[in-house]
Amino acid sequence: MKLRIIAGLYGGRNIQAPDTVATHPMSERVRNALFNIVGDEIKQAHVLDAFAGSGALGLEALSRGATHATFVERDSRAVATLENNVTLFNLTNQTDIVQADVISWVKSCQDSFDIILIDPPYDDPQFSTAMELIKLLKPNGTMILSYPGSGEVPTANGVVVVDNRSYGTAALAFYRHEIL
Repeated sequence: MKLRIIAGLYGGRNIQAPDTVATHPMSERVRNALFNIVGDEIKQAHVLDAFAGSGALGLEALSRGATHATFVERDSRAVATLENNVTLFNLTNQTDIVQADVISWVKSCQDSFDIILIDPPYDDPQFSTAMELIKLLKPNGTMILSYPGSGEVPTANGVVVVDNRSYGTAALAFYRHEIL
């Protein structure tokens, strides 16, 4: 399956999606909406793409001006595809690819991020993992969670949902740390 980078430096170029049911690429419509909402926050940002799959979210962020992206994905076929996509755009110096389960990785991670993009499998949205990832968010950073359009938006102490958008069967929740 081919995916397209929507805008920025690599806009219009295709990337590969993993040939596995373990991942579900976010639709171009939802990706475009996400990055239109984030806007200029992406410029110069350090980005985490959790449940990375093909890396479409992190690659889109880099295309639009992010300076670095860390991709976390556990499926080996998806990681191989992601590595190929990063190489295709010659972005190895601006990326880190981690093959690991996200919740295991988050427990040992010492980094923090300006923007965290979370697109877990819809059959296992892993809301508790998403709420753990908020700990890696820099002050004034934004975390975006993609989740099935039905159901409650997950919340945690210390964070607020600043926006929530629905796109048919998909929804996006935008989080920030509470300012006390």
